[in-house]
Parts: sequence; C-alpha cells; structure tokens
Amino acid sequence: MPTYPIADAARLLGVSDDTARRWADSGKFQTVVDEGGRRAVEGAELARFATTLAERGEPGPVVQASARNRLVGIVTRVTRDTVMAQVEMQCGPSRLVSLMSREAADELALQPGVLAIASIKSTNVVVELPAQP
Repeated sequence: MPTYPIADAARLLGVSDDTARRWADSGKFQTVVDEGGRRAVEGAELARFATTLAERGEPGPVVQASARNRLVGIVTRVTRDTVMAQVEMQCGPSRLVSLMSREAADELALQPGVLAIASIKSTNVVVELPAQP
C-alpha cells in the first residue's frame, strides 16, 4: 500500500499542509509513521477521506442525470468563437476543459468566477500511474 507524506496528501486534496495536519490532528483521517519517521497517510485512507470531501461538495439534488461523476468547481476561463466555446474549470486540484457550443456557454452565462458543476460521463477513461522517484 502506498503512503503519502502530509505535504503530498495536502497537494492531492487541494489544501495547504497546515490544513491537512489540522484535519489529521482532529481525526478526519488517520496517519501512520513512514520508514523515514515522518507522518504520512496510507493511500486507501487518503482515498476514503477525499471521497468524503467530494460528497460534501455536492451542490444539491439533481432531478435526473445518468452521469455519476460530478465535480464542483469554479470557471477560470471561457474562450468563445462564433460557434464553439472552450470552458476551463478548477475543481479542487484538478483542471478540467470542456468544449461546448457557444450557444450553450451563453445560455449558462459562463464566465470566470461562476460556480459550476462538471458532469462527466465517458466510456473511455484513461488511468495512469505517476513515475516513482
């Protein structure tokens, strides 16, 4: 099972090291001591806690939807041309880019600073592993 130093866990959760330490100190997630004697979080525990953060971020019920992956975030950039719009969002530590019709972007009044939900439905999701140091 991989473990992550507090600083890495904080980066993955999209918060400061101090916030991650406070959360650990208050029992929101458990830590272990790694081989170097540093405080760390086991991967499964980090995944469990990250899921609870995602659940708290839900904006409320949706009348109907087939997509199960909903990420709450803030619009950071909108580039429009005559037909299409490119919308960039920051959802925690993740940057998402969506291409949609300009008409849709205009109807939603998308602009930087707008709170939005990225609803993702895909039959093709690539999963990668980062290089180990």
